[in-house]
Amino acid sequence: MGKYVEVRLAGFGGQGIILAGILLAEAAGVYDNYFAVQTQSYGPEARGGTSRADVIISDNPIDYPKTRKLDIFLGLTQEALDLYIGDLSPEGMVIADSSLVQRLPEDERLVALPLTSMTSERLGRTVVTNVVSLSAIQALTNVVTLESLHKAIQRRVPPRLHDINVGAIELGQELAAGQS
Repeated sequence: MGKYVEVRLAGFGGQGIILAGILLAEAAGVYDNYFAVQTQSYGPEARGGTSRADVIISDNPIDYPKTRKLDIFLGLTQEALDLYIGDLSPEGMVIADSSLVQRLPEDERLVALPLTSMTSERLGRTVVTNVVSLSAIQALTNVVTLESLHKAIQRRVPPRLHDINVGAIELGQELAAGQS
């Protein structure tokens, strides 16, 4: 069958979830030459409410743009984790932000990383937690290449934010490496 991966990134509005989904889809579809589709959903309150981005990456054309059983799920908040963990496939991987998720399920598919707290501590701003998270996903799953992730970020973020995003990529790689 080849490559077919369903990804959900979820948290609250303001965490950059939608941008993270766009970056992942662009990395896969434009730079890694896969077929990719990205959809998004967020509550009417947008900032502070639940937000999610779904990305499907495939070797073949994608005929249905909605996820069915997630292969990769990023939960940046307790609410997001509780709401969407049931959509995970039996072989799927959960990456949870242990900085914000207090009730982590006991599940061998879970990787808990202190994404927000380490972003704040090391980079001084939590605004790039989304990029740290994408970089960790890349390192843990190879769903896209690191090079394609760099290119998508360089294309999408303003030049004045380039250095902090490079730091975010490095931090995500480092956090994921600590899980090996």
